[in-house]
Amino acid sequence: MFGCLVAGRLVQAAPQQVAEDKFVFDLPDYENINHVVVFMLGTIPFPDGMGGSVYFCYPDQSGMAVWQLLGFVTNEKPSAIFKISGLKSGKGSQHPFGAMNLPQTPTVAQIGISVELLESLAQQTPVASAAVSSVDSFTEFTQKMLDNFYNFASSFAVTQAQMTPNPSEAFIPANVVLKWYENFQRRLTQNPLFWKT
Repeated sequence: MFGCLVAGRLVQAAPQQVAEDKFVFDLPDYENINHVVVFMLGTIPFPDGMGGSVYFCYPDQSGMAVWQLLGFVTNEKPSAIFKISGLKSGKGSQHPFGAMNLPQTPTVAQIGISVELLESLAQQTPVASAAVSSVDSFTEFTQKMLDNFYNFASSFAVTQAQMTPNPSEAFIPANVVLKWYENFQRRLTQNPLFWKT
């Protein structure tokens, strides 16, 4: 019913079923994993009104299992990408795997999927840093470039009292650069492709 994919590794399409409605995938060498994809195979859909909450489990320093909610998959949203690289030192959250003694080793983490009512899924709050950014790389690059330019230009700002007359040098008021920066940022937010017109 489910599959799990880590870049550079074989697809896992046979999770371990630990209860009637609970499944886990082992993630060996999890400390070298940045993102994980969880998806439905398309062979068996969820029953009506059901979906699957997706959890990440890793052992803490004492070897105890720490579970964190990543998000969910449903018949309408059959796959999801999660960033797990920043979660390896976070706090655990409530989870449905509590009574199970799943084997934990220092180098193996797990992805757990719990089949639950859609209403329950809607009320859950995943770990914020697990969501993969929906901002495309060009928009992200442009934003970083704007920030870099503004910070660079601002680092040369001087007051009028600090200015020394130099007829061969032109000065641009810092508020002009700030106005351009804010204008460009606003237009980029409204339409990331505005610059093509």
